[in-house]
Amino acid sequence: MKTMHRQALSLLLALLMLLSVALVACTPADNGESTDTSVESDKETEATTQAGTEAETESETEAETEAPEIHVITIQEALELCGEPGNITTERYYLRGVVDTVTNGQYGSMVISDATGSISVYGTYSFDGELTFAELEEKPSKGDEVLLHCILQNYNGTKEVKNARLISFTKVELDVSSYTEATLSEARAAEKGANLKVTGVVARITYATGMKPSGFILMDDETSIYIYDGDAAQNVQIGNKVTVAGTKDYWILDSEVSGAEKFDYKGCNQLTDTILVSNDGGSHDLPTAWVTEMTVKELMNVPVSEDVTTLVYKVNALVKKVPGNGFTNYYFFDLDGETGTYTYTQCNGSDFAWLDTFDGKICTVYLTALNAKSTGTSCFFRFLPVSVMDENYTFDTSKTPDFVLEYHVMDLFKTEYTGNPLLEVPTTLSSELLGFENATVTYSSSNENALKFSQIDGKLVMECLTTGVATVTVTATYGSHTATRTVEISVTDPAVLDATNVQDAIQAELGEEISVKGIVGPSLVNRDGFYLIDETGLIAIIVSDVTTLGEIEPGQEIVIKGKRDKFHNGQGNHAGQTCITAAAVIANFYGNHEYDTSLFITDKTLADFHALNVSVDYSTTVFVLKATVEVEETKYYTNIKLTDGTNKVTLYCSSAKQYGFLKEFAGQEVTVEIAACNWNNKTFWAGCVLSVITEDGKIINTLNFDSN
Repeated sequence: MKTMHRQALSLLLALLMLLSVALVACTPADNGESTDTSVESDKETEATTQAGTEAETESETEAETEAPEIHVITIQEALELCGEPGNITTERYYLRGVVDTVTNGQYGSMVISDATGSISVYGTYSFDGELTFAELEEKPSKGDEVLLHCILQNYNGTKEVKNARLISFTKVELDVSSYTEATLSEARAAEKGANLKVTGVVARITYATGMKPSGFILMDDETSIYIYDGDAAQNVQIGNKVTVAGTKDYWILDSEVSGAEKFDYKGCNQLTDTILVSNDGGSHDLPTAWVTEMTVKELMNVPVSEDVTTLVYKVNALVKKVPGNGFTNYYFFDLDGETGTYTYTQCNGSDFAWLDTFDGKICTVYLTALNAKSTGTSCFFRFLPVSVMDENYTFDTSKTPDFVLEYHVMDLFKTEYTGNPLLEVPTTLSSELLGFENATVTYSSSNENALKFSQIDGKLVMECLTTGVATVTVTATYGSHTATRTVEISVTDPAVLDATNVQDAIQAELGEEISVKGIVGPSLVNRDGFYLIDETGLIAIIVSDVTTLGEIEPGQEIVIKGKRDKFHNGQGNHAGQTCITAAAVIANFYGNHEYDTSLFITDKTLADFHALNVSVDYSTTVFVLKATVEVEETKYYTNIKLTDGTNKVTLYCSSAKQYGFLKEFAGQEVTVEIAACNWNNKTFWAGCVLSVITEDGKIINTLNFDSN
């Protein structure tokens, strides 16, 4: 209301000023295709509406009969007036152009053009400078013609408009006759490149860096789709019923295209390059009758090859706020409090601050997979909450046995084992979150010669003894309620022919497909993989499927098959990173083996490591040395290094958080096992810490295994 009063006052001042200068007739467009929302519309001669105008009449008589002329420059002239870097004009100029796009709806940043060129506008205000762009009751959007009174500058080489005053604008109705009217279901099924016109209710607005509106989820009585257009997004609110014309697209980040192709991910189902045809300004309820109910776990397990992005689902989810350094993540977990992922944000979490009130609660959530992150080893959905409601969720404890089996037991079993996993299985389970305690679980095997359950060191363990097939029956009980599941498990001999050792793998030809046997060692950092180690050496393994890391554990004896590879861009005098890529586990003999350290170098210092020649391949070498852990933490980033007081060795990572097991030793001198690595063509060797050796034993890096 306060804003409306300010806008009304500004308009009244403008009208009074105009009456004191001249009586100007407003001429409407005669073609029925545009509406002039400016105070004046004579295109040949326009009276300034700038409060405190510098134009002065020569006499009272002249003011009554003649409006002062203003000089409107072209965009080409404006670019010339911007001058050299650092220049800023002291004079304001009138500039007219058509809005190509509004890049920031809060500040009124936009790009405008005319027949002579285009220029960026850095911030737009009301005609008197009192109101920000966001406060304007009516404001221009893409396709509208604007008249600005502005300063011009060259900011670090960028020629732009600064502190623009919006004198007038003409609302232009863009031609959408070439767009085919469609339902949202028809739009979702349309081919890429189709021009469509759709209608629906705005369900959730998304934001880009700087909290700039970037798009919105649109829903109708059948389905939903994403509208990706910042200009349209800054002109709508949740609940508005809008009609949008746009082009069908399946968006994938350019750098992720190859990864998406590998996993048959089509991209984000959306309309882009849109025109906001109409907006009723209303506050409609979201049309959710069609929405499918499922669990977070089921949604996460939907294959990325299925075209479900921007489709809304209804789930019960635990909302969890997790602050970081300079950012906040908001998670949506299933009822086990573990299965889930965080929301997709481009604003370090500030765009989801509205979720704070739901932190720690199980809520009814309308959720969509907005897009999927694609790499060479994985492709997984990233979610967007559309609507969240706290409905005082209470778990039905009669469903406890089914819940225990679904979320805590059955996923432990594989359908085939090539060795003895000595798999520990739970016998009692409780959940403080859901309110049940000591649900019991029992197990039986139909073929105890092949597979049986035994008590070992006070724990119930599944043993695979010899080849054969067994049906495992699992029963969960809580009070008078029970549930039963079965799984058929095969115990087989591994089909391994000519697996080589690690040293032979290191010496193999680049591009050669090889099978290698060894012990699963510590995790890589910033790469989906681990070190494979035997008595002949160590080599980095990058897996073909990140889920592999959830199926193996450090200390297991395995055989992997992959491509002998090297990370090197072909430029620079550096050796690069020796590794095996696209690796898959073809046999797992399990066990809990200590990896061999007989070839680790123990007579070097951190200074020696720091001085390693980058042109010599040390990427299959591990050093055991003493160093002090240095952790640097700021509001916006963290970093971690090893130092001896003079030399510092960079650890290859994106944040100190990835070395959580090292952070507890911050400021202390420790003994570490550290491998030399160079994944991204550095002019020096970075380090990957395999372990910290303490008096109580060895603490190894389990990063990738912990996160899968």
